[in-house]
Amino acid sequence: MEELDFIMDSAKESMENSLIHLDRSFLNIRAGKASPAMLGSVKVDYYGSQTPLSQVANINVPDARTLTVTPWEKNMLQPIEKAIMIANLGFNPMNNGDNIIINIPVLTEERRRELVKQAKAEAEDAKIGIRNARKDANNDIKKIDGLSEDATKAAEQDIQNLTDNYIKKVDEMLSVKEVEIMKV
Repeated sequence: MEELDFIMDSAKESMENSLIHLDRSFLNIRAGKASPAMLGSVKVDYYGSQTPLSQVANINVPDARTLTVTPWEKNMLQPIEKAIMIANLGFNPMNNGDNIIINIPVLTEERRRELVKQAKAEAEDAKIGIRNARKDANNDIKKIDGLSEDATKAAEQDIQNLTDNYIKKVDEMLSVKEVEIMKV
C-alpha cells in the first residue's frame, strides 16, 4: 500500500536526520585532540552579520594540541579572537599579529566526565527525536481509511522495529564517543 510505504519512508528519513544531528553534535564535543570542528559553533561579527568562523578564516591543525586560525583579512583578528572567547569553549586564544593560536588544554578527569554527560544528553535528544518520529508514523497509520486491524498492527510493528534499530545506532554512537572522551 502506497500510503504505508510513504509513512515508513518518512519515519525512516526523520530518524536518519536525528542520527545526522547527533553526529554533528558529537563533533562539537571535543575529546582532547585538536580538530577544526571544535570551532564549528563560533560565529564572528563580519561587517554587521554573524558569520561562521570557517567563512572568514582558515583553520589549521599543526599538531594534536594546537589550532591556528588565519583570517583572510588582517582587520578580522580582533573580532575572531573575541568570538572564540564569547563561544565559551574553554579556549584561550593568543593573537600574534598574523593569526590566532589556540592551545588545546589537556582534559582533566572531571572535565571528561562533564563531556560524557553532555554526550549522553545529546544522545537522549536524538532518541527523543526518533521516538517522536515513531509516534507521528503510528498516528499517520491510524488515520489510513480501510486498513485492517492486522495490517495496522503489522505496520506499527515495522515502525517499532525501525525505531529499535535507530535507538541501537544511537547507543553505539554514544559508546564510541564515551570511549573517545575518556581515552587519556
